[in-house]
Amino acid sequence: MYYRNTIDKQPMPIREIIRMGHPTLREKAALVDPKTIKTKDFQSLIDDMVETMHDAEGIGLAAPQIDESIQLAIIEFDQENDRYKIENGQSLVVFINPEIHILGEDSASYWEGCLSVPGLRGKVSRPQHIRVDYLDRDGNAQSIEAKGFLATVIQHELDHLNGTLYIDKLTSPQDLAYVEEFSQFIAKVDDDQSIDD
Repeated sequence: MYYRNTIDKQPMPIREIIRMGHPTLREKAALVDPKTIKTKDFQSLIDDMVETMHDAEGIGLAAPQIDESIQLAIIEFDQENDRYKIENGQSLVVFINPEIHILGEDSASYWEGCLSVPGLRGKVSRPQHIRVDYLDRDGNAQSIEAKGFLATVIQHELDHLNGTLYIDKLTSPQDLAYVEEFSQFIAKVDDDQSIDD
């Protein structure tokens, strides 16, 4: 499948998102050689991931989800996104070889979804204040501090780089539901927010 980029009129591949059960999703992804970051192939991979994430209407995507077992993940979501009931958006961030640091003990629960685990939602509790040190798409060292929803989204994506899915971190086995049943029975009475990667 291809998405046509309206700016430069070049076809941009939409990559297949692999699903739970595929062995790549359970591998620890390999570190990226910084020397390869500025290559055409690596930059094209990032572009493919962005287009794939947009096509799937996700807010994050990790390279293992498209069967590329490397330490690369992206996130991006709009400000005032009605779907996620948040006030602040996040412009595109490309995480290469990220290292996460927990900065606070406070945690919160969100109902998470995943493009690699379609049709389900699960409640996960995560730390709400983190810092991530990483390389950006130009190979420059960066650091981002995140709280709340953004901290949760980042942790969800970076889990993929260690072979972990959100279902591994459910607060309880009972906190897993199909999307339709979640919308019908849970979302109306549970104040915890929902995210999809």
